[in-house]
Amino acid sequence: MIDRRGLATLVAVVDAGTFDLAAQRLRVTPSAISQRVKAIETEQGRVLLERTKPIRPTADGEVLLRLGRQIALLEDEAAHELGAVAGTTSLPLAVNADSLATWLLPALARATAARPIVVEVLREDQERTAALLASGRVMAAVTSDARAVPGCTVSPLGSMRYRAVATPAFVARHLPDGATRAGLAAAPLVDFDRDDELQSRWLRAVTRAPLDPPRHRISGSAEFAQAIDLGMGWGMLTDAQARPALAAGTLVELDPRHVVDVPLYWQQWNLRAEALDALAAEVVRSARAALVPR
Repeated sequence: MIDRRGLATLVAVVDAGTFDLAAQRLRVTPSAISQRVKAIETEQGRVLLERTKPIRPTADGEVLLRLGRQIALLEDEAAHELGAVAGTTSLPLAVNADSLATWLLPALARATAARPIVVEVLREDQERTAALLASGRVMAAVTSDARAVPGCTVSPLGSMRYRAVATPAFVARHLPDGATRAGLAAAPLVDFDRDDELQSRWLRAVTRAPLDPPRHRISGSAEFAQAIDLGMGWGMLTDAQARPALAAGTLVELDPRHVVDVPLYWQQWNLRAEALDALAAEVVRSARAALVPR
């Protein structure tokens, strides 16, 4: 039998990142938190947490982290169905920045208005959100991975369409002859971070060459779009982000013949949990209205 209090403590420590903050959330002393973690590690005969800053679960800890979250979710569901007085259901999610900035928030707003749900949204690239789901850090994720994480279900959402855009002044200065290989080799671009491949994918599709032009790196979906609006470089914006500026003429498309479509999927734990299913229904509804059908 796995110690239930130890599981709850494990979840609290991972969510808080430190023993001290977990103690505040559980209204006990840091010493009590340390003793509970030590007790469940002794019970299991293995180290469950890496004492880093922030604290992270080990591979064995991830197994128990998932179990702890699943138990808490199912207890909340049972209390809700029985009409018992219960608090809010906490649903940690992993979401890519562009979805969060464009179509996802209305879905979260509808779901949290319909029943006592609170969400913790972890912003991560769509190619890495599935790893957070597998680790037990989150219960659901918007991901570009169609392969189901073990113990999860997958629902296709549609594709985010990206277009290469820049200001007219930037194009006149750096690309006066259009999106040529020579021009794109020297024209500065804006990447979201070091893992952002969208601009490079578009470059390869257009030029068929391994170009490496000067790169700004600006994390944050709104800040990324603002950098393009200010003429720092060209970059890939979603249709939702680019459409108003293209219509107003403050941005122009570098080559309308080439777009990049990123398929997105909703993955969630395969549990009978009304709160999670209700959230999923709203996410799918918003996505299918906003994204390009597959």
